[in-house]
Amino acid sequence: DVYYVTDPIWSHCWAIEPALRRFIEQYGHYFHVHTVMGGLLEKWHGGPIDPANGIYGPADVAGHWREVGKHSRMPIDGSLMIDNPVQSSFPPSRVFKVIQKHHGEETAFQFLRRSREKLFVFNENIGEAQVLKEIVDDLGLDGEEIVRKAEAVKGQELLDEDFAQARRLGARGFPTIIMVNEENKGVKIVGGRPLEHYEAGLAQVLGEQPEPKDKPPLVRLLEKEKLLFSKEIEVMYDLHEHEIDEFLRQELTPGTFEKKEILGETYITVK
Repeated sequence: DVYYVTDPIWSHCWAIEPALRRFIEQYGHYFHVHTVMGGLLEKWHGGPIDPANGIYGPADVAGHWREVGKHSRMPIDGSLMIDNPVQSSFPPSRVFKVIQKHHGEETAFQFLRRSREKLFVFNENIGEAQVLKEIVDDLGLDGEEIVRKAEAVKGQELLDEDFAQARRLGARGFPTIIMVNEENKGVKIVGGRPLEHYEAGLAQVLGEQPEPKDKPPLVRLLEKEKLLFSKEIEVMYDLHEHEIDEFLRQELTPGTFEKKEILGETYITVK
């Protein structure tokens, strides 16, 4: 079992998407993924939220996010946290839990990805019900119904169960990835780490070197994800940034995708 303790608005979780995706794609046949919401921000209260990074209020977040985006090359705008800040990470976390319970881990994971795209890259406030409904609708689900369920008492109960599990796992920061084998022995990896750390952790809990599956063809990965940043393609296929254009020409049929740029980073979408 692999437990991924996270929060929808935590920038370092956005930054590990390239490595985490490849880890799950190539080694997911060895484990079940359980995504656990950690509850980063119930509400702003004037006191320290993340004093280590100098975050006491929403405006403090913008600069920190931009630094994470620049360093990871998973772009983050951040100006939303000055103009229209997310007041709590609980609303998207509750929606995640409702989707996870009724539609499964994979669909919930897609919701989490789309939510982060909206927040970090496209500056949409995922603390607002209307934005959440649109994200859920785009997944082919009933956004109105799911957000209503998330706002009900049961939505918070599901979230509280995750908070209790995060405490049991000893997760005190995000991202935390905990791998546990059948003998209940485990490895904990805290913070943003490259793929090699996850591979080594898996080898440790398995007691043997895991064999990776073949990398998925880019066309299949894009069909599944809908949007991929250059950094994600580079990490998945062991490429340098300057090799991306030629790789796209080789792997994708012209007219089936769009190549765009935002915040100095290239990304591709399904046409």
